[in-house]
Amino acid sequence: MADTIQFHSLLTGFKLSNKSTISSWIDNAIREEGFKPGPISIVLCSDEYLLEVNKMYLKHDYYTDIISFDYTDNQIVSGDLLVSVDRVAENALEMGIDPYDELDRVFIHGVLHLCGYKDKTSKDQQVMRKRENHYLQKRNM
Repeated sequence: MADTIQFHSLLTGFKLSNKSTISSWIDNAIREEGFKPGPISIVLCSDEYLLEVNKMYLKHDYYTDIISFDYTDNQIVSGDLLVSVDRVAENALEMGIDPYDELDRVFIHGVLHLCGYKDKTSKDQQVMRKRENHYLQKRNM
């Protein structure tokens, strides 16, 4: 069910107004990938917060737009997605796109990781981008 997706914000002044629409969209994507939706927490945070998480848990000392902690088990997709709203906004500005469109891309990117997609090789990145675009086209349908 779409209510398995919980949104949390560690930011003041940032509000995500269409949570139920995003939840349903993600729920449908998970089902289309052949999985069942389980508990997913999406945590909206700052660059600095995500940098500290990146250093602490992944031993990476660089900014990123998302970190996915995957708890998927027995075809039930579950995990924590930590999203830097700062990084998403900066990336959107650089690409000349709407920040909320980029935020949706990052959300579905994290969900696809929970569904088993990787993005370390260029081939994996192409597959991931194709799936992202597929689901971005299905928003609001």
